[in-house]
Amino acid sequence: MMSILLTTLNSKFIHSNLALRYLKEYTRDIEETKIEEFTINQNLAEISAKIYEMGTRLVCFSTYIWNIDQTLEVCERIKLVSPNTRILLGGPEVSFDMKELLLKNSFIDYVVYGEGEETFREFLISDEPLGIKGLAYRNGDKVVVNPPRPLISDINMIPSPYESIGDEYRNKIVYYESSRGCPFNCAFCLSSTIKGVRYMNSDRVKRDLDNLIKAGVKQVKFVDRTFNANKEFSKGIMKHIMERDPEWVNFHLEVTAHLIDQEQLEFFKNIREGLFQFEIGVQSTYPKTIEAIGRNTDFEKLSSVSKEIKKNRNIHQHLDLIAGLPYEDYKRFGESFNHIYDLRPEKIQLGFLKLLKGSALREKKEEYGYKLIDKAPYEIMESNWLSYDDVISLKGIEELVEKFYNEEYFRHGLEYLVRNHFSKPFDFFEDFMKFWKVNGYFEYSHSKDRLYGILIDYYRARSLSGLEIFMELLTLDYLENNGGKPIPDFLNNHVKQTPIDHHGILKTEGILKEFLPEYSQMPTKKILKKVRLHSFTYDICKIIDEGYGENAYQKSTLLLFKYTDGTLERCKTYDITNYMGESTDEHNKRHNPC
Repeated sequence: MMSILLTTLNSKFIHSNLALRYLKEYTRDIEETKIEEFTINQNLAEISAKIYEMGTRLVCFSTYIWNIDQTLEVCERIKLVSPNTRILLGGPEVSFDMKELLLKNSFIDYVVYGEGEETFREFLISDEPLGIKGLAYRNGDKVVVNPPRPLISDINMIPSPYESIGDEYRNKIVYYESSRGCPFNCAFCLSSTIKGVRYMNSDRVKRDLDNLIKAGVKQVKFVDRTFNANKEFSKGIMKHIMERDPEWVNFHLEVTAHLIDQEQLEFFKNIREGLFQFEIGVQSTYPKTIEAIGRNTDFEKLSSVSKEIKKNRNIHQHLDLIAGLPYEDYKRFGESFNHIYDLRPEKIQLGFLKLLKGSALREKKEEYGYKLIDKAPYEIMESNWLSYDDVISLKGIEELVEKFYNEEYFRHGLEYLVRNHFSKPFDFFEDFMKFWKVNGYFEYSHSKDRLYGILIDYYRARSLSGLEIFMELLTLDYLENNGGKPIPDFLNNHVKQTPIDHHGILKTEGILKEFLPEYSQMPTKKILKKVRLHSFTYDICKIIDEGYGENAYQKSTLLLFKYTDGTLERCKTYDITNYMGESTDEHNKRHNPC
């Protein structure tokens, strides 16, 4: 029988909880503990039953906004059938209203608030909870909240949970921290409550990362609030990862763009495609809003940095916006969206303000007119600047940005549509959202192929000019992003296809040498499984090169699609229309990759 269980409900099966592993390592010399992780999608009765059957005397839950409600139900179930089992909660979701939580939920015995490692260790070795800093507990009918515990001055004293690991992390997302704290004081974020940044020893971080790479993890997601706050430290960690260069692992970093200088931009050029992805918090481009939330942002510098990174096509960029911040109404949020869209990041993360417990904005809830259900995830429904109708509309736009912009499956078609028929990108998404509502498309899910069809239906419903060019660009999108899948009839039948001699073209020595050297010794039959040829009515590459204008360059064009395993570039596309019979030098002058 195990006496202590450390557990949580992760948002997904592939995730792993870092906090539990710290607690286990920090108390390893005192008492044996077991980690058991569940997910919020599992049946709560089954989770409760499994924990009950373990027969532990102390069950400790790690809580967050995404799991607090489910966690409380599991706790109540356990206490009903096993009243002698003690239940302890910790984590950011219970670190700011400990007394209220204990008063409302009689089945909770203890709450660890703030940094938990030292508090949990002292709790395990103490006979009485009295005087243990950072602990709140039930004493009969009363609730006692002990004084807060100071932050751990040297976080290196926390033993690493990744010194000796096996296959438990294979193909999983592992959360990792190389620092705690943030140099900024954003009013919507809990990190603003902790002053200063404390760093792990760089040798320890490198050793941990080596172990995680060997363990075959899918992604290492750094939880550092500003990974590049210390230029030399962050560069050293990134350089180490680059030297290891694991093809199967992606490293996710939250970075502040205006801290990136020209030296770092040059350094980024040497990064292999797909090794890193950057999450860059913009939140808003409205100066009054930025000032109100205490954020330090130089959007001009951010834009310049993001564009430079984009040129290299090697780092996946996620740019974040938050709807509902002070002073930014619906129209002004649209301007922030347009500013971000103009940078063409790989992903636009459009989120909605959550008034987290302990955050500065929560303290101004009445002043700013925020309306919300005071229950996790504490997302606002209205404010002095956004009506509920505005929020509903932005929710619809968020869904369409996720479906049609993020991941770039419709990149060429969207560029043509937005540039030629709307003054601003936000105007398109707003109109497209109305089209979806009228047709009831939000009410059920759609396959990717169906999304191409809906986009064409929208184009026709709005009677937009240039339909044939738009269809050709969407066909290009489909071919670049769907490998060997047959082109759907609604795309393939809009023009009569010119017959293509696939075998003859792929046997041409010049084409093999210049575009497909890695396949030069492969039988044509096998090459056909890795590439595609498709003819277009228009000079599709010229339309793209000249900025997706409506000029119709009607010319039969033959493109070669070579599929890759890249995360940003799934396909290399070449115009081979006039290649036959030309010298390589002459060809290169006139036919660059599309």
